[in-house]
Amino acid sequence: MGVSARAAVAEMMEAMRVVDKKHERKEYFSVDVAAASTAMREAFRVLEPYLKIKPTNISGKVVIGSLKGNIQGLGKDIVAAALRSAGFHVVDLGVNVSPEAFVDSAVREKAQVIAISVSVNDTVPYLKPVVNLLRERKLVDDVKTIIGGGAVSEETRKKYGIDAYAKDAWDCVKKARDLLTR
Repeated sequence: MGVSARAAVAEMMEAMRVVDKKHERKEYFSVDVAAASTAMREAFRVLEPYLKIKPTNISGKVVIGSLKGNIQGLGKDIVAAALRSAGFHVVDLGVNVSPEAFVDSAVREKAQVIAISVSVNDTVPYLKPVVNLLRERKLVDDVKTIIGGGAVSEETRKKYGIDAYAKDAWDCVKKARDLLTR
């Protein structure tokens, strides 16, 4: 009896959290984090075809990236794959994405959702400029925001005026569907 792809991905994410914690405690170097991230990304490529997600009947475009200061993108990659497999068109901006790049890309791509991965506590305040730019450009009704990652929570969502918080990739798919059907 084997392990489901979803369970394997959950274990991979837990392992990456351990690597991140060791890096924060200076037990691992940046090169160790990069090596772990590369290994996880390769393992995820093997598992991705086996992730089962119910396709959505909702057509939507999501711009996704890891917020400025976040250089690890494995969680974001898993969320992007889950969104794609659910039928969303996904534009992946990569890692270390500035607030301006998120908003500019959403406008350029005519995206309905910006999904932001935040795994580093020090970068959480960069959420404020994302929300401010959406307000300044009068886009808050047209472009919704979702956050996820080890450094954010439901409380963070409320504090910064983000539309939704997702605890994992599958929750992000659900939240994106919910935001697009409001």
